[in-house]
Amino acid sequence: MLVSTRGRYALRVVIDLANQNSGAYIPLKDIADRQEISEKYLESIVKLLTKAGLLEGLRGKGGGYKLTKPAEEYTVYSILELTEDGLAPVSCLECSGKACPRAAECPTLSLWKGLDDTIREYLTNITVADLLHDGQGGNEYVI
Repeated sequence: MLVSTRGRYALRVVIDLANQNSGAYIPLKDIADRQEISEKYLESIVKLLTKAGLLEGLRGKGGGYKLTKPAEEYTVYSILELTEDGLAPVSCLECSGKACPRAAECPTLSLWKGLDDTIREYLTNITVADLLHDGQGGNEYVI
């Protein structure tokens, strides 16, 4: 699993908006400047986040973006799941609906399934609020 810039930047946008915590709409230009990310690239990311209901957007003067719920309700997994083509470590575990013809005899399937479960559990247990408070959410996780 390799998280793309789109996934990393989406997470940074949500953290940035949570950090503002004013309830006001924040202009995309301000977010882009603070995060040192191209405003043009961020437009495609916030469009995806808005369509999924994670952000609310307002056009025009005084417009921008804000979170639709408290930072504690956003998990890292929910954000990355939206932005990445998949988070599974191998393609046969993706939710594409195609069953692997070798699944019944695959000696490594349980290994990949266990890794997938661990990734999902780890990222689901880290919220944006965790990242805001200590900047290192998830450091308490033990395998």
